[in-house]
Amino acid sequence: MFETIINLLYPNVCGFCNTINKEGLCKKCELKLKKYEINNVYGDVISVFKYEDIIRKKIIEYKFGGKSYLYKTFAKSILNNKKIYSIFEKYDIIIPVPVHKKRRAGRGYDQSELVAKEIAKVISITLESNVLIKAKNTDVQSLLTRKQRKENIKDAFEVRYKERIQGKKIVLLDDVYTTGATINECKKILKESGAIQVLVITIAKD
Repeated sequence: MFETIINLLYPNVCGFCNTINKEGLCKKCELKLKKYEINNVYGDVISVFKYEDIIRKKIIEYKFGGKSYLYKTFAKSILNNKKIYSIFEKYDIIIPVPVHKKRRAGRGYDQSELVAKEIAKVISITLESNVLIKAKNTDVQSLLTRKQRKENIKDAFEVRYKERIQGKKIVLLDDVYTTGATINECKKILKESGAIQVLVITIAKD
């Protein structure tokens, strides 16, 4: 329902230049974004872009500026990377890193969940958006030091319906990778709950 309203308010536009485009990302902007791509797609944490310039600006607008329609643009940006697209096909489940219910209520949406939903529509991967939850309303990570972030996020997440992830290979989706405190906490609890593998994909890396 929420996505339907977004699409009615912001129908078929490129999120970077606002020109009409049903995919959410026009070819011109797609080419411009190439210079921000991170090409080493290895390990268990993969980021699509460097967190700078237009990428940083649009992520901030998406998270804090009410521009929820950008979810389609970011999903398209991720799926346009052929290496990352092929990696998705090797996994069973996609789980967005959740925000606390109070922050979601204030923002009106969960930014990672919207992107994950859009990806799941395109790729044959199961979306589980209510398995990993944020039980503790933590301080904003970006305002803290590396040491404070790790302590701030400790025991902030819980896993429900553990049977849904036991023995599964999971893609954990988040917006920005900075120190890794949040995603490391999420990875730890997912593996403790029975996931056999957790790959992290983020839109950008700071």
